[in-house]
Amino acid sequence: IAGGFGLLLVVIYLLLYYRALGVIAVVSLVAAAIMTYLVFVILGRGIGFTLTLSGVAGAIVAIGITADSFIIYFERIRDEIREGKRLRVAIDQGWIRARRTILAADFVSLLSAAILYYLSVGSVRGFAFTLGLITFVDIAVAFLFTRSLVTKLGNSKWMNSGSAWTGVSPTRLGVTSSTSEVN
Repeated sequence: IAGGFGLLLVVIYLLLYYRALGVIAVVSLVAAAIMTYLVFVILGRGIGFTLTLSGVAGAIVAIGITADSFIIYFERIRDEIREGKRLRVAIDQGWIRARRTILAADFVSLLSAAILYYLSVGSVRGFAFTLGLITFVDIAVAFLFTRSLVTKLGNSKWMNSGSAWTGVSPTRLGVTSSTSEVN
């Protein structure tokens, strides 16, 4: 229940703060959930993996890490727009800058999960294993799914219109110069 409530709060925050980009984040979280479920099913049938309470805790922490990946990317895009770049350029430059940070954060999570798994016993291993597993899902979703969706949406006429509902409106981001046009 706590995990579901926390996820609901994350979804509400993403939608209110990032608007259209928040929709992409929510869709990406759903894709990550589906991928995670499929991995759990495959591992359950293949090696007898069972999700314990500590594994659920690891999954909840990993969901937070996944949401952080979207936030890093979206904030980089917004930073590029604040610097006066057009939306399409901001999306590309934002990704170049964000992917290093995303990979570094995920590497730290994977390293922590590996060390924790190696040095611990019992249910803590379930936490570490699930955390590491879902961190790999985060990488796959960020690189293969979220990036593609943002690029596709960034090519749309509506997203380039500068509407406040896009989440990247120059006016909403405080850009006032004549170079703030996003078309």
